[in-house]
Amino acid sequence: MKKTHIIGIVVIAIAMAVLVYTMNNSATYADFQAAIQKPNKEFHVVGKVNKSKAQIYDPIVNANEFSFFLVDNLGNEQKVILHKSKPQDFDKSEQIVLIGKMHDGAFHANDILMKCPSKYSDQEAKTS
Repeated sequence: MKKTHIIGIVVIAIAMAVLVYTMNNSATYADFQAAIQKPNKEFHVVGKVNKSKAQIYDPIVNANEFSFFLVDNLGNEQKVILHKSKPQDFDKSEQIVLIGKMHDGAFHANDILMKCPSKYSDQEAKTS
């Protein structure tokens, strides 16, 4: 075999390995029930914060832990432990996407994406 053929086969094998690794480790959008059924898999869970329940953030004790309750799009409520500090506009957010896994009866999130309300009203959008 020529060196170019061997190099080509090695490049294809590496590309296939990266593709398989990416497919197995990519997170999918789900609800809390799916996350409970597969606790070792990372999920994106979309929902709204239950503002009637306690939000616990004490930066003196642990600045990288914030807990609250989230209701997913199917109405399932779950305690969430975010392993980051409390986001600045958290209380203003309309909808949240959490990225994490279920563990010990709570959803442990490593990252959070927030959808905050638009600063433009519907009337301003119509006049533009």
